[in-house]
Amino acid sequence: MDSVRGTETPKDPNKGYIALLGWSVNAIKAAQKFDRRYVVVAPEWAEDFCTANKIPFIPWDFIRLNDRSMEIAQRLKEEGVDVAIPLFEETVEWSGAINSVLMDNPRMYGQSILFRDKALMKRRAQLGGIRVGIFEEAHEKEDVVRFMKRVNQTLLKLDGDPDDPIHVKAFDKAGCLGHRMIRTMEEIEYIPDEEYPLLMESHLDGWEFAVEAWIHDGKIQFLNISEYVTLGYSVFVPATNELESWRNAITKQIEKLIKTFDIQFGLIHPEYFVTADGEMYFGEVAYRPPGFKAFELIERAYGFSAYQASMLVFDPKSTKEEVANFFPREVVDAKGYAGCFGVYPRRRVVSKLEMPKETVEHPYFDFHELVPPTEETVPDRSAFGTHWGLVFFYGDDPIKMRDLLKAQEDLDFYV
Repeated sequence: MDSVRGTETPKDPNKGYIALLGWSVNAIKAAQKFDRRYVVVAPEWAEDFCTANKIPFIPWDFIRLNDRSMEIAQRLKEEGVDVAIPLFEETVEWSGAINSVLMDNPRMYGQSILFRDKALMKRRAQLGGIRVGIFEEAHEKEDVVRFMKRVNQTLLKLDGDPDDPIHVKAFDKAGCLGHRMIRTMEEIEYIPDEEYPLLMESHLDGWEFAVEAWIHDGKIQFLNISEYVTLGYSVFVPATNELESWRNAITKQIEKLIKTFDIQFGLIHPEYFVTADGEMYFGEVAYRPPGFKAFELIERAYGFSAYQASMLVFDPKSTKEEVANFFPREVVDAKGYAGCFGVYPRRRVVSKLEMPKETVEHPYFDFHELVPPTEETVPDRSAFGTHWGLVFFYGDDPIKMRDLLKAQEDLDFYV
C-alpha cells in the first residue's frame, strides 16, 4: 500500500483528524491518498495487516457493548481525533456515541439510534411529514398474521382474492439482510424465531431507487441517484434519463429528510419508491456507505473518490470552498455508466466457477470479484440471501447497461 511504498499523500495538520470505524481496504486506500490524518478503528484481527502496512490502528470489538464502551471515545479524544466515520451499519451507533463525545453534542447519539432502528426511523419520518407505508413491529408470529390480515382488510380484499404481500425486515441490519416478502399466510411459518422482533411493512408498488447524498453545513453538496435494475441483484450509476427526470422532486425529498433528521454533515443513503401516479414514498435511510460497492461505482463513473468525499463532509475543519471545489456536477460530469451484478448460484450443486461467454465478451464487461466455490452444495437462501460476489460493467449507454444487468439473471456463473 502507499504507506509502505512511501507514496502516501502528506497530511495537513490544520485539517481534520479522522477515525474510520470498521474495516474497508478501499476506504484506507482513499485515506492514504487524501490530505487528512486518519486512524483505523477495527477488530483485533486487522492488527497484523495494519502493522505490516504502517496503517495507524486502534483495535476495538464493535460487537461487545459493556461498561467499557466509553473507552474508545475517550481514547480518540485524547488522540486528538475530530470525527468518527462509520463504514458499516454495525458502526453507525458507535460513531454517534463517539461523535457526541468528540463534538460535545449528546444529541448525536440519539440521532444515530434513529438511523439504526427502522421502526423509530419511520416514526421520525412520519413526524416530519414524509410519506411512508403502513408499518408495525412484530414480536411473534401472531403479530405478523394480524398485520397481514389488517393490511388486506384495509385494501378491501374479499374471500378468495389473493393477499397483498407484506415485507418483514430486521430492525437494525443492512440492506437485504433479514428482508423477506410474505405473500401468503403459510409463509409466515418459515420466519425463524430468532429473527423476532422485526419490522413489518405494507408492500409499495413502485420504482425503487437509492440516493447517495453528501451533506455539509446542512446542505446537499452532491446527490447521486442509483438505479436498481432488480433489488438485491443489480444497480448502476448515474441513472437513466427517465429516473433522472425525477431529480428535482427527489432533491426536495432529501432536503425534507435532512430537516426532519436534523442532519448537519455526512453521507446519507436513503431508499425511495416512486409510484405510478408520481408519489414518492420513503423506504429507509442509512448513515454509512451503501452496499453493492456503490462508492466504487460512483468513482468509476465520475472519477472522484466517494470515500474521500465522506471524509471531507464529515470533517468539521473542512471549509465551504474546499467542499464546493471537490465535487463534480451531477450527471453531466460523469464519464460513463458503471454497474454491478450480485451473483447467486442458480443450481443446488456446483463444482466450479465458469464465467459465461455472454458476460466476459460483452464490451461493457469490466472485471469480477467471484471466487471458486468452497463447497458443492449451495446453501438455501434465507430471505433475500447474500450474493456470492459481484461482476462489474462500464459503458456509455444507460439503457444498454440496464438490459445487460437484467440479462445476467438468466446466466449460470457456478456450474
